[in-house]
Formats: sequence, C-alpha cells, structure tokens
Amino acid sequence: MTSPPVRTFEVEQLPVRVYASEEDLGRAAAADMAALLREAIAARGEANVILATGNSQLAFLRALRDDPSVAWERVRVFHMDEYVGIDPEHRASFPRFLREHFLRYVEVAEFFPMAGDPDDVEAICREYEAALRRYPADAVALGWGENGHLAFNDPPYADFDDPVWVKPVQLDEVSRKQQFGEGHFDSLEEVPTHAITLTIPALLAAKHVLCIVPEARKAAAVRACLREPISEERPGSVLRRVPHATLYLDPDAAASL
Repeated sequence: MTSPPVRTFEVEQLPVRVYASEEDLGRAAAADMAALLREAIAARGEANVILATGNSQLAFLRALRDDPSVAWERVRVFHMDEYVGIDPEHRASFPRFLREHFLRYVEVAEFFPMAGDPDDVEAICREYEAALRRYPADAVALGWGENGHLAFNDPPYADFDDPVWVKPVQLDEVSRKQQFGEGHFDSLEEVPTHAITLTIPALLAAKHVLCIVPEARKAAAVRACLREPISEERPGSVLRRVPHATLYLDPDAAASL
C-alpha cells in the first residue's frame, strides 16, 4: 500500500511530490511505474522500460520487483549507462547491478545489457540506439546525480539537443567521487574516467519520465535543478520543461528547497 505525499507543488511544467520517507517514495514511484507498464501491456501486449541503477534507486527497485500486477514476461528492460573498460562482473557494473537487485527476482521478456568494451565503443553506441528506437520506451526511471546529471550526462558534457541517443563521455570528477562514495569502488583511482550513456534526448523520448531522488547528498542538486535557471550546467533542470515527467523526493532531498 502506498502513502500519499506530504507535500506537492509544481516547478514550471514539472510536478514535484515529497514523501515522508525513502521507502514511501520508492513504493509510490513503483506503483506509478507498474500502472504505466500495465497500461502499455493492455494496449499493445508488451511494454518497454529504461531503468536507472545506483543506491538511490534501491527502494524503488525493491517495490517494483515485488509488484505482482505486472506481467514481467511481456516487458523489455533497458538501462542507461555503463563504464568503458569495466569487467562485467565488477560490482560497479550497471548490468550486474540490475541483475542483482531486480532481474533475479522477475523474469522479463528481454534485457538489453550495455557492454563497456573499450575496443568497440562506437559500435556499442550504434547498436544500443538502434534497439531503443526499435522498442520505444513507455517509461524511464532515472535520478539526479550529486552534480545534477541525468544518466552520465554530466554538466561539462550534457547536451539538451544531442543529435545521438547513445554516446561515449568523459566522467566529471564529481560523478567519479559519487561512485566511489557510494561504495562501488575501493578507491577513487579505480573509478573509470569514461562511460557510455544514453543522451538526454533519448531519456526524454520515453512516454513517461519518473525522476526518483532521495537522500540528503542530493539536496544541493535538487535545489539547483529546481530553483536556478534551466541550463546544461545543471542537466536535471531540463525536466522543468518536460510535461510528461514527475519528480519524487524524500524530506532529505527536499531539505534545501
């Protein structure tokens, strides 16, 4: 059972919902996502979803995988980024993260893992973009990084009008420190310097965008993305002009508003 938000408001076109806890936030976002997937399956017999990874998504993924109302065998799952050159079995690999925290619990129609082979980056980008265009996303669940990034579209490299849907990027130092701080690597030096990411146009091409942002460490990014001008210097701010997006916060993430 989901709890209602304790606070709701809008910033331009973006509805913002603040929940009493991270668990409440996760359950509410999962219930909304499940409804969207059920709707797509009822209309077409299948659904396509893009899922984010990272510690901030765990409450949402737990609630979503436990929802018995979704016919997961009719759902295709994509994710949004991967490090270049990482061992696919490394604990920080994003396909591995999704397998451990979501896919081992539900049997989906198909999972599209993004490889991080450094010798084949351009081909990986082209092939993943082709799959995304072949199976347009009904919904995407994403978050904001500590620097306001969407996927790995960091402020120095984010492009609201990117001409491609998947591309290689150099990681901002803030992003690398965040990945180390979340415990995915044993040292900052171990964190890769480059990644492959879905671009902002690819993420926003989904019919529905669920932005899930708990935790105090995201409070500064939340304030910047909602209160400062829309800019590629704070990529998450673009959601304020996206009519099909919703932002889910907990009190810690909303503390600086």
